[in-house]
Amino acid sequence: MSSVLITAVTPSDRRLLDRLTAPLAKSFVVPVNVAFGEPLDGSFAFNLSRNQFSSMAIISKLLERYEDLEGKVLGVTSGDLFVPVLTYVFGEAQLEGKVAVVSYHRLGEDFYGLPADEELLQSRLLKESVHELGHTFGLLHCSNYLCVMHSSTGVEEIDIKTDKLCADCRKKLSER
Repeated sequence: MSSVLITAVTPSDRRLLDRLTAPLAKSFVVPVNVAFGEPLDGSFAFNLSRNQFSSMAIISKLLERYEDLEGKVLGVTSGDLFVPVLTYVFGEAQLEGKVAVVSYHRLGEDFYGLPADEELLQSRLLKESVHELGHTFGLLHCSNYLCVMHSSTGVEEIDIKTDKLCADCRKKLSER
């Protein structure tokens, strides 16, 4: 049986991680726990010229840290993530791999100059967490704009989709 371990990548808010466990367990029908102990210090992944954190570097370090762990690992950070070819990403994952990372840096309304909305932030973080973990379970982007596996380049697209897999993606997941 597979499982998911959620781990903080500094900077991060542990309360947000704790609130992910039950919905992620329901989405993937696997045990989900939050790692105890020291969070991964994300400073090694910080790129001074971009003022962002490399998602690829974080994934590599999480792979090293949890190499003996069975199951999946989800790193969660408030640091702004990037990949070299994009301005930013909400998250990144190894397709059919072990590790994913998500950032809630751009998921909060306060990032856009609006009043903070904790529930909306949590909803967006859940959707992005399910999406990136879906990739680790082998799911690709989905053309159904309501499916959580639909690609999102802005928070407006995250808000449109649900936190659920569509019937086609659920079938693909169950076949794996």
